[in-house]
Amino acid sequence: MQVDILAFGAHPDDVEIGCGGTIAKHVAQGHSIGLVDLTRGEMGSRGTVIDRDREGIKAAQILGASFRVNLDLPDGRLVNDFDSQQRIIELLRFHKPRIVLCNAPRDRHPDHGVASAMVVEACFRAGLHKWESVGEDGAVQQPYRPEHVYHYIQFYDLQADFTVDITDFIDVKMDSLAAHASQFYQSDSDAPDTVISSKWFWDSLRARSAEWGRVMGVSHAEGFIATRRIGIDSLFALR
Repeated sequence: MQVDILAFGAHPDDVEIGCGGTIAKHVAQGHSIGLVDLTRGEMGSRGTVIDRDREGIKAAQILGASFRVNLDLPDGRLVNDFDSQQRIIELLRFHKPRIVLCNAPRDRHPDHGVASAMVVEACFRAGLHKWESVGEDGAVQQPYRPEHVYHYIQFYDLQADFTVDITDFIDVKMDSLAAHASQFYQSDSDAPDTVISSKWFWDSLRARSAEWGRVMGVSHAEGFIATRRIGIDSLFALR
């Protein structure tokens, strides 16, 4: 199916952390959105692959995504090679999104930067007429390049090029994150402690969106990095 937005994450909870509110908002506005996890998060200290698969499906339903797929690339060992890009190119040419969202260019987890470059390069190559790919039906795919690629921000405090008001969707974002119960703060959990499983990290997610919101004059927002200059129709479109 064709979608308006295709959001990629190196791990099953990346898109929820970085742009869950934005996804929920655009779904509410009538846009179709698909989620793509590059790995199954199998190297994570908490939870099993089966846990994470189940949690990812629940989170996608909370956000209202049209689908969620996993490319089953190696967690912790992502490599930006042509074979991996080819998998992404096939998805881009099949779903034809106008907008692609992906990890930040650099972040605490090495996979995030690799995933970012992988998606950006695949978006470019998907538009090359002589770059061949074949769909699941065995038919040769036609070239297609998304109009925009934007990077959501996760752990590092990177400078956002623009922010999206998610005031009415902050609770949906947090609910989608709570669906990943094995990964985040649980007061009664005896699983190994990690940075993202701490109560500090959980509280910081809402605090960060509140800070981005404060700057643009709303309660909560999410920040994005643009790969090219952004143009608008009117100065009144700015907040």
